[in-house]
This record gives sequence, structure tokens and C-alpha cells, in this order.
Amino acid sequence: MSAAQAQHAHWFIRSRLKTRQLLLLAALEDERNIHRAAVAMAMTQPAASKLLKEIEEALGVPLFDRLPRGVEPTPYGEIMIRHARMMLAHLSGAKEEVDALRKGLTGLVHMGVVAGPGAVLVPQAIARMNQQFPRVQVRVDLAVSNLLLPKMKEGQLDILVARLSAEHDDRQLVFEQIAVEPIRLVVRAAHPLARKRKLSLTDLVSCAFVLPPAGDLLRHRFDMLFHRQGLMPPHRGVETLALQVLTGLLLRTDMVAVLGQEVAQPYVDAGLFVTLKTPMDLALDPYGIITRRAVLLSPSAQAMCDILRAEACALYGPARATRAAPPAAARGPRPAGR
Repeated sequence: MSAAQAQHAHWFIRSRLKTRQLLLLAALEDERNIHRAAVAMAMTQPAASKLLKEIEEALGVPLFDRLPRGVEPTPYGEIMIRHARMMLAHLSGAKEEVDALRKGLTGLVHMGVVAGPGAVLVPQAIARMNQQFPRVQVRVDLAVSNLLLPKMKEGQLDILVARLSAEHDDRQLVFEQIAVEPIRLVVRAAHPLARKRKLSLTDLVSCAFVLPPAGDLLRHRFDMLFHRQGLMPPHRGVETLALQVLTGLLLRTDMVAVLGQEVAQPYVDAGLFVTLKTPMDLALDPYGIITRRAVLLSPSAQAMCDILRAEACALYGPARATRAAPPAAARGPRPAGR
């Protein structure tokens, strides 16, 4: 668009385009009749005809063909109707947000969350949300990413705090990276290995473990850690994703658990568990805030996103990416995501 065209467009919007004309364009598409559109807008037919004539003269093109039994949008009219509806929707959304802020936000925010951020970030964000907007109800579904992402695409969830797997990475979703979660080996505080200053993977081969099921992303990466050193992965123990079962086993036995750092840290801080001092360069894919690209968030959901970003920044520093494909996208198929 040239400078002259841009100036004309700005002049047209500022000086000639009226909200009632936008409403009339939408009504004319619905009714296909000037008289019925005028009645729907509580105005006279001559007034409606005048409004339509003004916008057609300003644009220099006919927006509707006048037919014996009504009107039909021209190609120019179809363009203006589409943009008129978008402008009206944005104005309506702005009014709703102003009203919500003035009255205090209300409503329901339905979130999907994976275990890592579900241990620290999300509870802190919900606590802040409850302080600022006590009338907003927050509902949280905790599951692995591959179970939550289809629900997100189907519109069952407003926000996800999860990982974006290669199979779900598409233009329908927006991914705002928050952090990468390291993997830790955890035992009860009184475990015989808890006070060891240095442990190798060889020292752990004979231990009983609480592990994710075979096929899980974390289990796959844990097993590969041993394979790369020419060792067989530990085979004794229990397979479960249930955190209550895992913590119960650790407290009552000498088993070792493989956990994301954020899940383990509250138990470590409470003195219940200890992180083993094992050199282990292992991490899950980045997690972040996931929303649907073409869907306008409700005021309460938008407030939740803003609080999540603020809490994430306080915990981890500024986000390192605003839109990123997960590292696995370049590696082809992989085990089920978390």
C-alpha cells in the first residue's frame, strides 16, 4: 500500500466509517432486504438507504446489487461485510473486557497442565489469580501433553501449560516457551545412597526403580542414558505415572525414582526426599503456555495467561522464546510426550 493509499484508508476510517454502517452491512447480509434490515436496526428505510449510499460513495464501488425482491452483496460488499463483522466482534470483545475489569472478572478458566509446572508454577499462578480475581473459578486437568493437546484443539480447554510434541505442532496452536525441566534421581532422606557424594550410573544398575511405563518420553530418555554408556537400564521396580503411588513407595522403600526437578523439589525442600548426586545430562522438552491461534481468549483466560507469564518470569527469568517448535520436531517419531 502506497503512502497516499494508507492516508486515504486512515481518512476513510476516521471520517466516513460509522459503527451504524458496520451494523447495517451485517444486517443487510442477514436480511437481504433494505426494509427488513432497517426494521432490525430500529431505523427508517430511507435512513438505512442513506447510510448505505454514504459508504458506497466513500469507497467508490457498489456494495449491493439492488434486485426486485431485495439486495445481494457484490464481491466488494462481501469484503466489507467480512471486515465489518470482525470490527464489530472486536468492539464487542473490548466492551466485555472493560465491563469485566470494572466489575471484577468472573467466569471459568479451564486449564490443562503437565506434572512439572503443575507442581510449582501453576499453583503459584492460581494463588495470584485468586487474590486478584476471586470471582473467577479455575479448573485444572493434570495429564501428559499428548492427552491434553487433542482436548485443546477440540476447544475443551482454554489454556495449556504443557509440551508441544512434533505430531501436534501446527498452525492451530501458539506455543510460548517457559522453561526446560531437568531430570533428577530421587530417594527418601534415609536412603543408604542419600549421603553418597558421587554416584555413577553403574552404582544404580542393581537398584529398584519407580519408573514411567515403557513408551513414555521420560522412560525412553532414561533408558538411553544407560545404553549410551554400554549399560543395561535398571529392570527391577515398579512402573507408574501416579504421583501418589510414587511418593508412597519412596517413603516406604529404598527404591529410586526418576522425576522432573519441579515435581521433586517441594519434597526435597520439605526434607522428605534427597536428590542423588549423579552426573546426568538429561531433561524433558521445553514446556510453555499453549493457546489456540484463531480463538479470542475470554477476559478471565487472558488474565490467567498474563499471570502465568509474570510468575514464570519471576521463577525462571524472561521466556527464552515466544514461538518454538520442540526439539523433537527435527528427530522424527518419538515416544509419547509428557
